[in-house]
Amino acid sequence: MQLTILFTMQQELDSFIQNNRQQQTDVFQEKGLALLVELAELANETRCFKFWSAKGPSEDTIILEEYVDSIHFLLSLGIEKDLHTLTTWPVGEVEGNLTQLFLATNGVIHRFLEELTMESYEQVWVYYGAIANKLGFTNEDIIQAYIAKNEENYNRQKTGY
Repeated sequence: MQLTILFTMQQELDSFIQNNRQQQTDVFQEKGLALLVELAELANETRCFKFWSAKGPSEDTIILEEYVDSIHFLLSLGIEKDLHTLTTWPVGEVEGNLTQLFLATNGVIHRFLEELTMESYEQVWVYYGAIANKLGFTNEDIIQAYIAKNEENYNRQKTGY
């Protein structure tokens, strides 16, 4: 999947937010925590770890929206650290069920936040790709959901969210 257009869209949104909020401080750590929170929210909607509950996962549209919330922050973190030269979604083989993927993805996010290298950044993308695969999301699903959520984020900023 091509990432260039997503990086461009995210950079424009980040600039809009920064100009709208007059935020000039470094918010990298806040974005890192936001990515971890969004990953947890995604896991919560899948309910993959809730062995104690008979209730099934949320609807795919809700899960996909939570997924692209993470992608917004993943893109933004790459922009912050000048790693937006990544043009295509890195692929790799990742084994495990959905619970194992969430735990491993949490780990690679932490590693990226500490190392700040292209290699560690690409690993986060690989694991997010594995989650998308496991959830049955296509590249087109992700792009369309990202575009819709990007528009919603602009609207939220314009209305004082």
